[in-house]
Amino acid sequence: MIDLDTFWLFFATSVALALAPGPDILFVITQGVTRGSKAAISLACGLSSGVIVHTTLAALGVSVVFKTSEIAFFVLKIIGAAYLFYLAYQAFIHRNELIRIDAKKTKTTLKYKTLFIRGFFMNVLNPKVILFFLALFPQFVNEQKGFVAFQMAQLGLIFMLSALIVFIIVGICADKASASLTKNPKFAKFANILTSCIFAAIAVKLAFSQR
Repeated sequence: MIDLDTFWLFFATSVALALAPGPDILFVITQGVTRGSKAAISLACGLSSGVIVHTTLAALGVSVVFKTSEIAFFVLKIIGAAYLFYLAYQAFIHRNELIRIDAKKTKTTLKYKTLFIRGFFMNVLNPKVILFFLALFPQFVNEQKGFVAFQMAQLGLIFMLSALIVFIIVGICADKASASLTKNPKFAKFANILTSCIFAAIAVKLAFSQR
């Protein structure tokens, strides 16, 4: 069981990391601007849920394989990059479609469930997150208190909730700031192309990333 001081220190660290510029928060902002707060929240839930997988792997020690095996790291990296390239392609071919979700236009809109799944796999298929967990969590674990796996599970829950809070707030703010922009069809096309470029850039960075 982690103590209160560790809780607040780790919570503050998690919030700071969630706010740091990166592909996750950038994509949340993009969805908030182009599809609205509900879409951003759906994506945020998906991104945050991916933390459950990484926490479980770290707690069980399975993710150590990816830290020590070049082949395992390479395979996961390529899978993640390929998935992001697929998302980039989807965003580009649908660039002329209106982007704000509307329940009455199910044929041309992106469902919240789809955004949740995308966010989940974006997080799970990022090998950098696995290595990040292996590097960060042990610093907040006290072996003298025992139940190391349980402590890491607690840290994972704190990290997931802090990231979810940050992403939701950022997504809602992005939506409020862009209410007038999304009514413009030209902006909708531009935003879809921008989303495609973001996915492609993240994919390239992931594919050529080093440990």
